[in-house]
Amino acid sequence: MLKAYKYRLYPNKEQEEKFLQHIGAGRFIYNWALENKIKSYETEGKSVSRFTLNKMITELKVEHEWLKNINSQSLQGATLNLDNAFTKFFREKTGFPKFKSKKNPVQSFSVPQFYKVDFDNDKIKLPKIGWVKTKLHRRFEGKGKTATVSKTSTGKYYISILVDNEKEIPEKQSFDGNTTIGVDVGIKDFAIISNGEKINNPKNLKNSMKRLKVLHKRLSRKQKGSKSRQKAKLSLSKLHEKVSNQRNDFQHKLSSKLISENQAIALETLNVEGMMKNHSLAQHIADASWSSFMEKLEYKAEWYGKTILRIGQFAPSTKICNACGYYNKDITLADRKWGCPECKIEHDRDINAAINIKKFALDRQNLIGI
Repeated sequence: MLKAYKYRLYPNKEQEEKFLQHIGAGRFIYNWALENKIKSYETEGKSVSRFTLNKMITELKVEHEWLKNINSQSLQGATLNLDNAFTKFFREKTGFPKFKSKKNPVQSFSVPQFYKVDFDNDKIKLPKIGWVKTKLHRRFEGKGKTATVSKTSTGKYYISILVDNEKEIPEKQSFDGNTTIGVDVGIKDFAIISNGEKINNPKNLKNSMKRLKVLHKRLSRKQKGSKSRQKAKLSLSKLHEKVSNQRNDFQHKLSSKLISENQAIALETLNVEGMMKNHSLAQHIADASWSSFMEKLEYKAEWYGKTILRIGQFAPSTKICNACGYYNKDITLADRKWGCPECKIEHDRDINAAINIKKFALDRQNLIGI
């Protein structure tokens, strides 16, 4: 089973310079390879393979001698990343691979092998760079695969190590109505559980919006290319990073809690991209980041042998009475509570939806991908 471990790096000035050289070289090779693929397709009607490009890198080093100071496997890692981008483009119909820019908020390079991790002395050895001081806050056991060194927009360096712990993915544990919960996500409350529990939405972005506006205003007043503009940009990036960290921390804690306490979790499939077109709600939906939360639930469920059940996005979970099945076609987004005219039960809109998500999911014919 593969797991990724992320650690903070603390390079000295010389090592930081080498990091930047590796990042620049990776970006250069990626753009060079993309250009070659495009030209080859336009002239010959077929694309250049990654293996051909890797052979061409040797010739490229004669023309650009500075590439000789870069770990050769990191350069080949750039062509692998390009191959993966094309695979994703053809399989998932995502956007065509774009040329990389210096202005991207996160810059990175890969280290496929030959790195060493010293947990006792808190340092990692990287090819062509040497031993780098690292905050190794947790140990891992298993075979280290590709490591990725990244630089954030705030100037921090991290290394993410993919580890094969040589364990099999656990078998799915059995579940029933008593060990399954339905989860409905929202804006006022981040998550509503079918047992009646409501998880408050921290609204990290909204709470920082006033400060963000001040920092944006300061940045807009600075002269382009000046040191004061760089400082203002850094302050803005730090606040965005803080908001992102707060959101991830909240989602990791909640997802771990739900996975550990239940055998199965029922979720509704959401068209987040379509919902974002509602300009009144777009910022709130982006702040909640439901897709990220559901991804965390899915991979943690796989780790621990739990089950994620997904119902279709058109299932009327909000409009159906969970007690008698009455369909309320007149309910609107503004209706937070409604009474069933058939069985006379008063419903909390969100709790009713969460109960229905659970009921629909336990009915096998309603599940996605089953």
